[in-house]
Amino acid sequence: MSIITYEKLVRPTSLPDWHSRTWELRQTANTRRGDAFELRHEGRQLRNETNIKTKWDTYHNDTRLADRVVEVSRWKEVLQQCLTAVEGEIAKLADEKAQTERELENLNEAFNVLAECMTLRDGRQGADLVQDQAYMELKNELEVLEALKKSLTTKSQASWEQLNRLKEIEFKLQLDIGNKVDAINIDRENLEMDKNCSGTSFKPDPLRIPKNCIPYEAWMEHSRFNKLKADNEITASSKLRETLFVTRERTNNDLKAQHNATDYAFRRRIYETQRARNELEWQRKKLLDEMSKLMKETEDLQKALDNKTDALKLAETRLENRMFRPGPELVEDEGQISLKDEVLHLRQTRQDLADKIASAKGTYNTLENLLVCLDADLANKEHALMTDLRCVDVRKKLKGGAAQASPATQTDRNIQLTRMEEEIPPS
Repeated sequence: MSIITYEKLVRPTSLPDWHSRTWELRQTANTRRGDAFELRHEGRQLRNETNIKTKWDTYHNDTRLADRVVEVSRWKEVLQQCLTAVEGEIAKLADEKAQTERELENLNEAFNVLAECMTLRDGRQGADLVQDQAYMELKNELEVLEALKKSLTTKSQASWEQLNRLKEIEFKLQLDIGNKVDAINIDRENLEMDKNCSGTSFKPDPLRIPKNCIPYEAWMEHSRFNKLKADNEITASSKLRETLFVTRERTNNDLKAQHNATDYAFRRRIYETQRARNELEWQRKKLLDEMSKLMKETEDLQKALDNKTDALKLAETRLENRMFRPGPELVEDEGQISLKDEVLHLRQTRQDLADKIASAKGTYNTLENLLVCLDADLANKEHALMTDLRCVDVRKKLKGGAAQASPATQTDRNIQLTRMEEEIPPS
């Protein structure tokens, strides 16, 4: 044999098997190409759909973020307006509170003046220490001052509490506005970001829910509550300011009315005291004149008594001498009878004169005692008059504005205060 052949251990493939394998490979290739085509088509479709969805999702989210920025900005502006109104209300209420406290300080001055007037009037003496109309008006003024002080103190305390509430809502508004500003800045930064920004990266758990996250409705309710709370506090503060103003004006009116009533009572009392003093001075003058006349009359009576004593001595001496007439000449004739009548008449006259002198001296002593009482009462009335005039001077502190020009002399001042111009005769 020219060629050496070897038998392989593997059995040779038959021709039908070969054709069959070729057909199988062709079918498999066609199937795989179809699968690849479908895969490429589906991948292209998926890419297009995901690109479109991603684009529209990004657009919608940008729109929602922009709307959210607008919404939060609108609420920020609303709350900012509320904050401005609250700050303005705080300033106005603080000013009203300061004015109310100044009114309280003025009341303290009125209390000091009232206490000084009452202390001065307590120093009156004798019968002039009387509970007159001025005393009653001072008591009424004390009651009015106590009531007004209590009212102003209550209103001042209420304004202080309202200020605290306004400052609390101011703090809450500032905090809420600050949070909204931070939220706006964050959302604006997110709006400015895109997929090509360098700051983007994968996050550990971006889908987690923050611990203090609240629903949108709760956020809306919180903003509305802050605005409503601010509006309510502003309204309450405005009403309180009106109440403070009305209270202060009523206080001023009540004090002015009471001051006028008290001043009128003082002027009336000064007028009455002045008239009583003038009456006492007139009575004292008349009493001194009467005492002078009575003293002269007593001296005249004493002289008359002395004259009657000499005349009685003469008559008794004549009678005694006539007792020594001799014999039948010792007769009770007309001369004897007339001398006896004269002696009896002179004795009765001396007795009448002595009684009259004693009565005159008793009357003089009575007038002298009355003069002492008049002097004491006049001194008390002078002291009471000066006390009331001093009270009038002290109460000038309660009147605002410049005081009127004082009279040139103390007498003119007393005449002006007591309204005695019409009772003074022309010079």
